[in-house]
Amino acid sequence: MSIGLIVTLIIVAVIIIVVIGMYNSLVRLRNRVKNAWSQIDVQLKRRYDLIPNLVETAKGYLKHESETLEKVVQARNMAMGAQGVAEQAKAEGQLTQTLKSLFAVVESYPDLKANQNMMMLQEELTSTENRIAFARQHYNDSTMTYNNSIQVFPKNIIAGMFNFKESEFFEADETERENVKVKF
Repeated sequence: MSIGLIVTLIIVAVIIIVVIGMYNSLVRLRNRVKNAWSQIDVQLKRRYDLIPNLVETAKGYLKHESETLEKVVQARNMAMGAQGVAEQAKAEGQLTQTLKSLFAVVESYPDLKANQNMMMLQEELTSTENRIAFARQHYNDSTMTYNNSIQVFPKNIIAGMFNFKESEFFEADETERENVKVKF
């Protein structure tokens, strides 16, 4: 064999190894994004499971506030049925707003506010909200890393060849961006 053929085979082998390495790197990053989304999903399921207990606890005290309770249940059902990152973000924003209105109503009922079950559920929901926020942050960090990776040269060539697509960021709904109104 000639030296030229050996050099050509070595160059081709190196290129193949580099392409395989880049492809595997992209697959790992894409899977990290999927895992991060699954972690959000786990926390949302936890939140959805708490809401019916919260509504049931509040029902007996809030007979005149049934509209608020119905809105919470409707928002929960919409959030559970949301598909995709953007729709999920919007539905979660609406659910957050209805829960805020429920907690505002609860403040008007001292007996309910003092109810041990209600206090425990509110604490559990607050803890879950913190976990959801952390999971969203992790998802967005993973998405940024993945999107950066498929956009930079030379991985963008490999990403294009193997049809890697950008992931959407989980963005706050417009209602969540509004300033909180504080009254004393």
